[in-house]
Amino acid sequence: MKWIAAAGAFVVSLDSMVNIGLPAMAATFGAPPERVRWIIICYVGTYAVTSFVGGAAADRLGHLAVFRAGAVLSAAGFTVCATAPSFGALLAGRALQGLGGGLVYGTAPALATLGAGGPARARRVGFLNAAIGLGFAAGPLAAGVLVDVFGWRAVFHARVPLALGLFAWALAVRAVGAGASPRLVAARDVLRGAVLGPGAASFVANASIFAIWLLLPFYLVSARGLSATVGGALFMLTPLGLAAAAPIAGRLGARVAQRGLMTAGLALEAAALAALSRADTATPLGALALALFGAGFGLGLFQVPNMTAVLAAFPAGQQGAAGGFTFLARTLGVVTGVMVLAEVFAARRAQAGFQPAYAEAFVLAAAAVGAAAVAVLAGGRRRRP
Repeated sequence: MKWIAAAGAFVVSLDSMVNIGLPAMAATFGAPPERVRWIIICYVGTYAVTSFVGGAAADRLGHLAVFRAGAVLSAAGFTVCATAPSFGALLAGRALQGLGGGLVYGTAPALATLGAGGPARARRVGFLNAAIGLGFAAGPLAAGVLVDVFGWRAVFHARVPLALGLFAWALAVRAVGAGASPRLVAARDVLRGAVLGPGAASFVANASIFAIWLLLPFYLVSARGLSATVGGALFMLTPLGLAAAAPIAGRLGARVAQRGLMTAGLALEAAALAALSRADTATPLGALALALFGAGFGLGLFQVPNMTAVLAAFPAGQQGAAGGFTFLARTLGVVTGVMVLAEVFAARRAQAGFQPAYAEAFVLAAAAVGAAAVAVLAGGRRRRP
């Protein structure tokens, strides 16, 4: 099951293809960067809710059945986006895509860790997060070429056959043990420190990393004048760092305290975001590449022990809900990050131009992650006997 779960997470994570195409979409529909954020919000806002609701429903209906529905809805969403005649139609397609992506993401952790516990669970979580990172990493480079050669609609057209192939594979997989011993999710199962603490840290980490996803394409393509292909190659370094860190974190999770690993990951992410805040048109591309990779590597070190902790905090019959909650926390953070950082960027840009607005947004993101690292470390010290 871990392979089909990883494949689904990979296909959904290829949505990073969209980000490098945002400037081209903005030009097509005459939308400024702060309005373009709705292309992101309509997608991640939808799958934020769907991932948790879908994961909880899968505990009763079967994880594989809900996963299959997600693959079909994803294919439909890609098709609507690829053929959208207006900005509103594009947003509607993104919402439909979010429904499908949420169902896949919400069930993937439960499918990936089916029958695994202890160190094996951490390794499988690392494997799943590596697939997510690879999807995010492959997306920008592929999208850069597609946008330069065919236009931004190609980033949606290209994923229709992938989603349909995923659905066909899921149909061929036998649902062994999925959805066994279903239980309803009670509020008391979620409203506990063991769940809400990691959820809050994930919220902040993912809200802040979206300074990269939202603003970096405009910095690379508009401010630096790079082509979409070159920009995509640089943009992929953050998810590539995540993909590289995830299996390492999965193996370290059996030997190193999870809280220490989470703190180290958050600290590295904060340092990388602070470095990116100083980037301007004269910044060497090598230094920029190192900071982008470091931000992703830090997030990867953090997310594996974070997801493992949440999965362990839920009963065996609620692993769908547990996996859905991890993505709920992540994506609520993404939505909040997009909205807050876009507002900060827009307000500052109106006063001082692009560069100061870009820098201020990244400083805010770095400060938030740094505060989260301190909170996680402090929480561990309070619990020591």
